This record gives sequence, structure tokens and C-alpha cells, in this order.
Amino acid sequence: MGIGASIFLIALGAIFAFAIDADLGWLNVNVVGWVLMLAGLVGLLTTLYFWNRRRAVVAAPVRERVVADPVVPVQDDRVVREEYREVRRPGRTV
Repeated sequence: MGIGASIFLIALGAIFAFAIDADLGWLNVNVVGWVLMLAGLVGLLTTLYFWNRRRAVVAAPVRERVVADPVVPVQDDRVVREEYREVRRPGRTV
């Protein structure tokens, strides 16, 4: 449920319990109001509990690994070095 829905149920229940004075015979509006307020309170407490649980998660520190010498592949007793070159043609803009 969320905080907004819980507060809405609490407010609606308070209106039914305290502000409306209707006699429907088969339905007691005051009891409906108290049930709605209780449901809103349970929803609010549950939402706040899960929010606090989610915020308690702590991330582990990141460890950096520095490689001093990059691995260079060897082919036929020759050292192969890979390069990245960007070639731009004159007169073209991207």
C-alpha cells in the first residue's frame, strides 16, 4: 500500500467514524470507519517498516585493481601491440 493510500484510508475512516451520523440498519458506519482507520494504520506501519529496511542496506567498498604491466600477446616470437586509431576524412563533421 503506500503512505498516501494509508493516510487516505485513515482520513476516510475518521470521517465515517466521527463525522457521519447515519443509521442504515444493517451497516454500522462507525464500525466501518474504525476498520478503515485500522487498515490505514497497519498499511502505514508496514510501509514505514519496509522503507527503513531498504535504507539499512550498506554497499561494500569498491576495491580498485591496478595492473602495472598490460598483458601483450605474442605471435611467432613477435610482440603484438593493439592500437585504436580514429581516422577522420577532411571536410566531414559529425
